[in-house]
Parts: sequence; structure tokens; C-alpha cells
Amino acid sequence: MNNQFRQTSAFMLFMGAFLAAATMIHHPTGGSMEYIIHVKKVIVFTHALAIACMPFIGFGAWGLSVHLQTPGRLSMLGFCVFSIGLMGGIIAAAFNGFVMPNFVEHYYGTKASRETLDMIVHYGFYINAAMAYLFIGGTTFAVGVWSVVILTASPLPKWIGYYGLLILAAGLAGLLLKFNFTSVWGFSIFVFGLISWLVLAGVLMWRRKSD
Repeated sequence: MNNQFRQTSAFMLFMGAFLAAATMIHHPTGGSMEYIIHVKKVIVFTHALAIACMPFIGFGAWGLSVHLQTPGRLSMLGFCVFSIGLMGGIIAAAFNGFVMPNFVEHYYGTKASRETLDMIVHYGFYINAAMAYLFIGGTTFAVGVWSVVILTASPLPKWIGYYGLLILAAGLAGLLLKFNFTSVWGFSIFVFGLISWLVLAGVLMWRRKSD
């Protein structure tokens, strides 16, 4: 892996992490349909940022997978699953950030019954939750795969591998304890944990000399 590609990939991880952090910092908390209409512009903006960060993180993850590549190419399995997780995140962001607020704004206050609107909105939340868990599961699994590669046959320090396994263990513990990762605060905790690992991996990639 040449030095330019490595550093470009690391920079993409930094850029994606910055946009993801900005998304979660400015992300409004959930609320009633009246609240969704009131903060619609903020909802659209934050979810547009969330979608914008995905290509940067995806490119960085590709570079990381190439950097961690072994004869068995196990790191590419992590990239494939990570990509599936990113697709789930994009769908969740598009649905929750564009479809839902526009739907609520268009039909709220019309002849449609409040009960029907509530049912449709809750249905949308279930779709969003499913895609969010696809994102959480895919990215966490990928970090676990990359961490195993780091601990067994990687040029990166082993401590970043142990940190990745710690994130994986924390995610599994949260699922077993029925922690709500799809709430704004729960999802924020996960995202900041994920981007902390990606940024650290990016820093280590950036500082490594050419092969």
C-alpha cells in the first residue's frame, strides 16, 4: 500500500468522523409531530450531514482494509460488512431526515385523523430503528474483524485491536442488557465510540512510513 493512498484514506476517516460528530452534536431529540415540524430545518440539515459523512468513512474504511490486508484477505470481509452497515445508516438518515419530516409537515393539520398519522409515524420509527441496528451491527462486526486482524497479523499496534474488541464487547453487552441504541443519546454514544476507533486507526495509518 503506497503512502499517498494510506494518508488519503486516513484523511477521509478524519473528515467522515468530523461530519459524524457534527451530526450528533446538532441532532435534535425526538418529540411530537408539532416538534418535528418546528425543528424540520435542523432535522434535514443534520441528516444531510449524516449522509455526507458516509462516503468519506467508506473510502477510509476501504483504505484501512487494504492496509490491514493479509494473505487470507480477512480484512476485506470487514469492509464488506461495514459497507452494508453504511447502507443501513444512509437509509435511516434519509428516512428519518427527509421522508418523515416532509410527511408530517404535509399531512399534519389536514383531514387525516391524528390516530392514523401516529400509526404511520410510529411505523416509520420502526423502519428507522431496523436500519439503525443494521448500521450498528455491521460497523461493530467490521471493527471486530479488523481488531482480530490487528492482533494477529497487522502492522498497527495491538492496543488499537484490544480497543476495537472492547467496543465490540460493549455493544454486545448493551444488546444483552436491552440498552436503547436507537434513542438519540444511545445512538450518539455508539457513534462517538465508533468514530473514536476510526480516528485512532486513521492517526496510526497517517503516521506509518511507506512500505
